[in-house]
Amino acid sequence: MKIIDNQQEEYRVFLNKIRAERQSSSNFINIIFTVVIAILCAIIVCVILADNNFFTSAVNNSDEDTTGIFKFTRKQRNMLEVPFTPRRQNILLLGIDSNGDGTDRWEGTRSDTILVVNIDPKTHSLKAVSIPRDSKVYLPENKGIQKINSAHALGGINLVKKTLKETFGIKIDKYIIIHDEAVEKIVDALGGVPIYVEKKMVYNDYAGHLHINLDKGETVLDGKQAVGYLRYRKDGLGDIGRTQRQQWFLRSLFERMRSPQVITKIPEVLNIANNYIKTDLSFYELSQYAAMARNIDNNKVEIATLPGAPNQKGYISYWILDPVKTQEVINRMIYRDHPVSDGTKFKGGIMYSPKRESDAEAIKEKLNDLGYEVNMLKLTHLSHSRFVANKNMVTLEFFNMLQRKLPEIHNFQFVYDPTENFSVGSDFTIVLAEQ
Repeated sequence: MKIIDNQQEEYRVFLNKIRAERQSSSNFINIIFTVVIAILCAIIVCVILADNNFFTSAVNNSDEDTTGIFKFTRKQRNMLEVPFTPRRQNILLLGIDSNGDGTDRWEGTRSDTILVVNIDPKTHSLKAVSIPRDSKVYLPENKGIQKINSAHALGGINLVKKTLKETFGIKIDKYIIIHDEAVEKIVDALGGVPIYVEKKMVYNDYAGHLHINLDKGETVLDGKQAVGYLRYRKDGLGDIGRTQRQQWFLRSLFERMRSPQVITKIPEVLNIANNYIKTDLSFYELSQYAAMARNIDNNKVEIATLPGAPNQKGYISYWILDPVKTQEVINRMIYRDHPVSDGTKFKGGIMYSPKRESDAEAIKEKLNDLGYEVNMLKLTHLSHSRFVANKNMVTLEFFNMLQRKLPEIHNFQFVYDPTENFSVGSDFTIVLAEQ
């Protein structure tokens, strides 16, 4: 086995990158969090209701001009008859915080999660870009230099959309805003989410009203426990550890949503969605995206985070975006520029947990047989397994080709990360975690 030189130095650098990620916006974690809630409330619910002809009768029997995600104006009801557009669209998913008890749920709230999802109905593919909430940008309308998460607080959804267009050239077609209280309430409405807790978790933050006390093993999380499980970070890995738990929670949540008992929970989930989610997508559009989501090819899903580095200015910490790499990510994910290979043979990398050493060796041997040089690095703590593209030339098509040769990575998630946080001197990296 070939181990790259100065392994301890590589490990130190790796940990430093993890610490830097903690100071940003939880990057990939926010992606998972937002997608879970958006799909749960704005898509899966639509599918269930549409399959049961629930919303058709509700719309036809109502003449009220109301607002809310599942209540329609007359104009919106007329949109149900408009054919669904097959063109690519940018859907903005915004997760907002709370200003405290007694405050308006939507006004003056910051966005802890900013995610742009580029959906192509023709190819059934999806690309998602997470924008770190602390990104230092200039806000339009003379709002000055601010963190991008303040755009919603200072000017609502319109200022957020304008900021994304003027700063990154991203035109937002539709949006979904999700309040941070949605998770707890929806999990409770579903009667809890079964999950395997991988370790004992105890943590108390009295100022933040966060109390976590979970035992290792199989359990059914209620709303508060689910929030604690998702936010727990006292395991030496910070947000990296939380990422893995988000993945496990996501899988468990979808299994719960497929349960026949869920249909009886629909009225309550609808009420929660109506109170904690805002969108300009019509119900018809949501149902169409839901139908498309059923046919999404997991091998055509790609995620990325706008790259940069943390920077402290006085008492304010910013995420300073790398202009060159940020543009590269936007070109790839939003404009879908397709890089042309120059014929250079890629160099592979494998990061693996100690218990996956034999698996790592087996994959390395197969990659060597395919003609790839492979560097390896064993790390005690790793989040969920995934395939990471460190170079722009490493495309989904290359990944799909490699999957046909390596069934071991068939269900791996594809992540584009030009910052090379998960690189071991490699163009692509296969991450093998314990779970």
